[in-house]
Amino acid sequence: MYNKLTKPFRIKVLLPVIFLTTVFIPGSAQDSLSKKLFVIKDVKEYLKTANSDPGKRMIELSSKVPRLVYDLRYSTRENFMNLEMYTPATAVSFLRTPAAEALSNVQKELSAAGIGVKVFDAYRPYSVTVKFWELVKDERYVANPARGSGHNRGIAIDLTLINLNNLSELPMGTGFDNFSDTAHHSFVALPADILKNRKLLRTTMEKYGFKALETEWWHYFLPEGNRFEILDISFQELIKEASKHK
Repeated sequence: MYNKLTKPFRIKVLLPVIFLTTVFIPGSAQDSLSKKLFVIKDVKEYLKTANSDPGKRMIELSSKVPRLVYDLRYSTRENFMNLEMYTPATAVSFLRTPAAEALSNVQKELSAAGIGVKVFDAYRPYSVTVKFWELVKDERYVANPARGSGHNRGIAIDLTLINLNNLSELPMGTGFDNFSDTAHHSFVALPADILKNRKLLRTTMEKYGFKALETEWWHYFLPEGNRFEILDISFQELIKEASKHK
């Protein structure tokens, strides 16, 4: 029965992408006031925070997590927006130091059983969240930029499990960015192997400090993320800075 529910939700975009240069974003329908959100756009400002608190440094994940596999969907058209959201396309991603270290521990434990992780998305520049919102103003599917997201703060990740021998994905019941009930952790009308795989991902991620988003089996985040500033730093700038710390 579950196969009937696994068709991913797709949004047909009818409007052009609108690029915003301000960080004044409308709040909820109940709040008519616009709020100014503090967003770090200058790499020098980001470095000040990272130098004062090493935990705020952004780490390129493959440098920290052995045998990690990237499948960054938003750098291609293979995503629910059907648009390339990262321009130019990127082949790497980042998380803050505590999240990168936690993911490294996850990978170490899983690799003992021949299992690894594939990353769909991690750090997401704030401007990309704005683009999502301008095209799809629906909080069921995208983060409201009035608050920013864990991805913007570098403490959220979208991922799945893979077989390290052949790099094939373990079955999870739906693909990435499937917005049906089947993607919820509470949905249990699934074959035993799929439930086992979801449980393995969740228990391992939570063991090392991540929290699950109940409506998306692939999305995890570190709690108390508000201590990390929202960033709108390009991947190219982060790659350049990361190369200085190798």
